[in-house]
Amino acid sequence: MVLLERKNRDRAHGFCPGECNTGGGIGMNTMVIGIAGGTGSGKTTVTNKLKEIFGEDVSVLHHDSYYKRHDELDFEEREKLNYDHPDSFDTSLMVQDLRSLKAGKTVHCPVYDYAIHNRTDRTEEVRPTRVIIVEGILIYTDEELCNEMDIKIFVDTDADVRILRRIVRDVKERGRTLESVVEQYLSTVKPMHEQYVEPSKRRADIILPEGGHNLVAMDMLTQRIKNHLAEN
Repeated sequence: MVLLERKNRDRAHGFCPGECNTGGGIGMNTMVIGIAGGTGSGKTTVTNKLKEIFGEDVSVLHHDSYYKRHDELDFEEREKLNYDHPDSFDTSLMVQDLRSLKAGKTVHCPVYDYAIHNRTDRTEEVRPTRVIIVEGILIYTDEELCNEMDIKIFVDTDADVRILRRIVRDVKERGRTLESVVEQYLSTVKPMHEQYVEPSKRRADIILPEGGHNLVAMDMLTQRIKNHLAEN
């Protein structure tokens, strides 16, 4: 795990570190943890391990749930959209839901269907907890969202490992063909990673190599959360 020096760097880049968070919740002292990284980096593994350890004390908001709705387009047109650009997300709605959770309010976040490339009519109830995880590839590209976070983690994994994981996931879990996954990776995923995801790493407080498989880093993060729960 690599801890980044932030004091002067944050001022130089014009964004507020986690300690400057002014959106504190009403009725509970909430810790918001951002978990970002490239596609297939292991963000979900880290998130699931923390959820497994802390159970009902942790709630999760996934950035993917907030893909913009495109009912005006047919399936073939939706297939051609760039889903790896920050503008493909309704991040303002995610910020609104996060602030509501921090204020002790239950929210109903959107449910996205990867098979049809669109939101469904369903929503998922997320209850306020003392620890909230915000997970997604591009969450650090939005300054307003970053300013709601107390700890920002970037899961760093080699590109060849990430693409292999993405192929397996998209084919097995999301009903994609191998050809479509490879084409999407080359046409949008890789260029957008280089343009947006990798540069956003500078906003992170913690760089976590190999994600949930980094047992030392996971132990340190787990202990930090335990301390927060014990104090609040």
